Amino acid sequence: MDANDKKTALRMIPYGLYVLTAESPAGTSAATVNWVTQVSFAPPLVAVGVKADSGAHPIIKESGSFALNVLGKGQQALAFTFFKPAVREGQTVSGEPFRSGTTGAPILERAPAFVECRLVESVERGDHSIFVGEVIEAGLAKAPEGRADDATLWLKDLGPNIFYGG
Repeated sequence: MDANDKKTALRMIPYGLYVLTAESPAGTSAATVNWVTQVSFAPPLVAVGVKADSGAHPIIKESGSFALNVLGKGQQALAFTFFKPAVREGQTVSGEPFRSGTTGAPILERAPAFVECRLVESVERGDHSIFVGEVIEAGLAKAPEGRADDATLWLKDLGPNIFYGG
């Protein structure tokens, strides 16, 4: 396999951006993620890839839940904020106000949408684990105009030098 072809082919998979949040007695986690997909309508299930050595990984496993805060167009700065380790101070995480969701996971107030999930399965292989969550709560800050997926911030919106995959 040609290494450059592999990298280019994997980079052709489009990535939306989300802030994955979780809360457990061990602490609060918030990180920008992009390996997310819906895997079932009934019951509603989503899957997210989480780096095995990240701070979020053990918190999700301990709490058995997580939230995906969908980032919207124009929220590039918010995506970059959560590329770094998150710091909770009162009702903010890395300076962003949040409320606690049904599971206790932080729901970012400025995110246009969120889905909150109960962990139902995990696959731990390689440098990332896949966490499958059943959607138990979802909400919108306001209904998007046009196609819902056009309102989502994409990895490519972060500029020509930001890549993932490969």
